[in-house]
Amino acid sequence: MGGRKRRKMKLLDETISNRIGANEKNDKLEPQTWSDLPTELLELILSRLKLDDNVRASAVCKRWLSAAISVRVVNQPPWLVYFPKFGNLFEFYDPSRQKIHSIELPELNGSRVCYTKDGWLLLYRSRSHRVFFFNPFTRELIKLPKFELTYQIVAFSCAPTSASCILFTVKHVSPTIVAISTCHPGATKWVTVNYQNRLPFVSSIWNKIVFCNGVFYCLSLTGWLGVFDPQDQTWNVLSVPPPKCPENFFAKNWWKGKFMAEHNGGLLVIYTCSTDNPIVFKLDQNNMIWEEMHTLDGMTLFASFLTSHSRIDLPGTLRNRVYFSKVRFYGRRCISYSLKDCRYYPRKQFHDWGEQNPFENIWIDPPQDFESFS
Repeated sequence: MGGRKRRKMKLLDETISNRIGANEKNDKLEPQTWSDLPTELLELILSRLKLDDNVRASAVCKRWLSAAISVRVVNQPPWLVYFPKFGNLFEFYDPSRQKIHSIELPELNGSRVCYTKDGWLLLYRSRSHRVFFFNPFTRELIKLPKFELTYQIVAFSCAPTSASCILFTVKHVSPTIVAISTCHPGATKWVTVNYQNRLPFVSSIWNKIVFCNGVFYCLSLTGWLGVFDPQDQTWNVLSVPPPKCPENFFAKNWWKGKFMAEHNGGLLVIYTCSTDNPIVFKLDQNNMIWEEMHTLDGMTLFASFLTSHSRIDLPGTLRNRVYFSKVRFYGRRCISYSLKDCRYYPRKQFHDWGEQNPFENIWIDPPQDFESFS
């Protein structure tokens, strides 16, 4: 990409020099307009714009439309992968095309999913205590040391092909002690260390874990945040009161429909409760409080029990919504909630997340060449 830009800038310099030379010969400088911008310069400018601005610029004229489309970047949403109760046929649902891809993955037989990131699955076999990474799009498998996962959630920082990849899990020992276990690809064993804990944080199977800004954030059942720094090997419970929810949320097992995601270095929490509309909160890290969001400003959230994702620059029909891990109407419609319209799509398709098997499905980053995936 760098070489392409340098060639464009060189061509731009030559174009400008030629035009100046021609004007000097005529001793007359013709008036210039925005439509006279060299194509190379126009593409360079449009490539720096966000998707919304790119679309607006494309409406100027046919020439600008062609240039805008040539540099327009539209992200792909994650896919929802379903783990079968029997057999090895896995289904991957693409919400942008409302299409299901099916593929046999015998490598995953007898395992349950723990987490996803960068297109990789983290899986666990309870009978053998085997933990391993698997990329369903390349079929690459990376084994890890055995480890017994009981009532705890495990997460990882980045793709296991990266030297900085680290796995993390936290387990309740007592009200004042938590056991934190870490590992990395290539290690021969997991390392477990006990840390002083501060109530009211209590670790459980309902934890939500996100790696953000170099640390692991762990949201407890009741909404308190614990932070583990893998570099400094420290554990702290932040003095951030849980998000304020309506009283009726507490009467309806609201914690079963709680999700956490990262976006541009910030933390987002989604609370759902039966037929009530979901509420999205963002952590104000300066004032250390949770603020309710009334708009997503074009962002899209994809929520599932184990891993949630955020996206920007998606096709227009997918923006400003929270997509949940439930597909209706024979695999054609994914349940979503629009903050702009304050309603579910399809209408009245809310779901009791406490009734769903948390290991039934999970969002995963799709392959770049998804057309060849089948």
